[in-house]
Amino acid sequence: MKRSFNDTFLRACRGEKTEYVPVWYMRQAGRSQPEYRALKEKYSLFEITHQPELCAYVTRLPVEQYNVDAAILYKDIMSPLPAIGVDVDIKAGIGPVISNPIRSLQDVEKLGEIHPEADVPYVLETIRLLTTEQLNVPLIGFAGAPFTLASYMIEGGPSKNYNKTKAFMYAEPKAWFALMDKLADMTIRYIKAQIQAGAKAIQIFDSWVGAVNVEDYRYFIKPTMARIFFALRGENVPLIMFGVGASHLAKEWNDLPLDVIGLDWRLSIKEARANGVTKAVQGNLDPAVLLAPWDVIEERVKRILDEGMENPGYVFNLGHGIFPDIQPETLKRLTAFIHEYTAEKRK
Repeated sequence: MKRSFNDTFLRACRGEKTEYVPVWYMRQAGRSQPEYRALKEKYSLFEITHQPELCAYVTRLPVEQYNVDAAILYKDIMSPLPAIGVDVDIKAGIGPVISNPIRSLQDVEKLGEIHPEADVPYVLETIRLLTTEQLNVPLIGFAGAPFTLASYMIEGGPSKNYNKTKAFMYAEPKAWFALMDKLADMTIRYIKAQIQAGAKAIQIFDSWVGAVNVEDYRYFIKPTMARIFFALRGENVPLIMFGVGASHLAKEWNDLPLDVIGLDWRLSIKEARANGVTKAVQGNLDPAVLLAPWDVIEERVKRILDEGMENPGYVFNLGHGIFPDIQPETLKRLTAFIHEYTAEKRK
């Protein structure tokens, strides 16, 4: 039987008063957990995500172990791409590799549409399992943003500089905007299906958009993001935006019809507020700090919490995902500390 539902995270996302600062961690499901590593010896990521019972187990494990205030669905941002005709393979040690990269407008025009119930039923079934039977905290669904997905589709895999992507954007604007439209349509349908299945919040990962300057973001990307968020507004769930190395875009995100801006560690919460960020914020401890001694962790976390609590609407998170060297015990201790410290401060 499920315990009473903990909606602290949802209330914080909406800028409402909470008894303590809620916390969840990007990539909390997997990687650093011994139970997950044991599973990965038997199953690939593809195999785990295609088995709802197994995927639900991986998703809820950190909630049970760390006592975090939200779960995030265990899957990959590449999950919806095969449905529209992208031949993607997740290769160990490399990441997503695409064998039919986008090179022209004709390539874009060949892309199809996603029909979530038919194309990704395992994702929706995992969400239903978690939200109807297993979780007592909100489940966060997610998707990759069009720029980040396009970067893989154009580069053919991971990149350090996104030169091919930006060259395509500059040299083939008609094809670029057609690709943005296709990916926006896919994202809207995919996210709406996740919400209908039971996801209570959504995070859009524009992981690599930090490679783009503000002027190019405004022209080539922001209109697409506005269309996505406007389309999702009527679903009445908190909408979160996050990118890595994208501090220069935080004010641009503040203009979009979303609820929460995720910050990485390069921009402090105080600086973000001073630079005009008025929405709820999420972040932003450098995950590398979690390899330091506890007194260092505590001192850094207190500073972030104190800045976050100066305004309503704050969720603690890392500035990027957990990596394998971080100990589960550290995350459990950190969650307890955040809850206790902020509850005492808010008395």
